[in-house]
Amino acid sequence: MKKLPQISEAEYEVMKTVWKYAPITTNEVTEKLTPETGWSPKTVQTLLKRLVNKGVLTYQKQSRMFVYSPAFQEEDYLQQKNASFLKRYYNGNLPAMFSSFLDSEEISDKEIDSLRSLLDERLKK
Repeated sequence: MKKLPQISEAEYEVMKTVWKYAPITTNEVTEKLTPETGWSPKTVQTLLKRLVNKGVLTYQKQSRMFVYSPAFQEEDYLQQKNASFLKRYYNGNLPAMFSSFLDSEEISDKEIDSLRSLLDERLKK
């Protein structure tokens, strides 16, 4: 997979909306984000332009509206971010990361069972 562009936290919030509702117009993105973020329509437009310039979003002009679609899937982005996080903070050592989370977070028996099931499924593959 090719390396995807870096995006800011604010840009990621826009992308989550686009991934969920694409194809989506500027006005629709603004309507969905403004109540939860408090951003002005101009801020949303600026973030959309940045994402287009980075190659993260594509758009088509339909009449007087811009309609946006993602240039890649959310799963691809998350996979890259997960790999980057693991490498950056745990030198790529997955067991060290799991150990750190298990030692520092309260994990329910149900969550432990779920993790065990995921690992068991992975072993079967």
